[in-house]
Amino acid sequence: MPRLLFVCVENANRSQMAEGFARFHGGYQVEAISAGSRPVGQVSPRAIEAMAELGIDISTQVCRSLDEVTGEFDAVVTMGCGDACPRIPARVREDWPIKDTAGRSDAFYLDVRNDIRRRVQALLAHLRSHR
Repeated sequence: MPRLLFVCVENANRSQMAEGFARFHGGYQVEAISAGSRPVGQVSPRAIEAMAELGIDISTQVCRSLDEVTGEFDAVVTMGCGDACPRIPARVREDWPIKDTAGRSDAFYLDVRNDIRRRVQALLAHLRSHR
């Protein structure tokens, strides 16, 4: 079972959506978690609403610190946390240049959500083809 970690600074929006998409598209065949270098403590209501529009419930996901993350991963994806990310063992490491959604329009936010979905689907396909 592939183990995936999605990382962004606050662990409230982008990484939470990526975790939700990985769980949705990977089902019981993947373990997906997200974390942040400076987590804010709760998943953004805006992220919850945007994902609910697609029938994906991320309201029960946990906002966690990178300090809580242990073990090795098949893939670690960073989304703008830069130097604050520790070196976490992973077979695949990717840095997705996903723009920050803070203060942006609804259309921009949904474009980011859809970009994350495409990237997660491509990552899952890559991992499946290299097993």
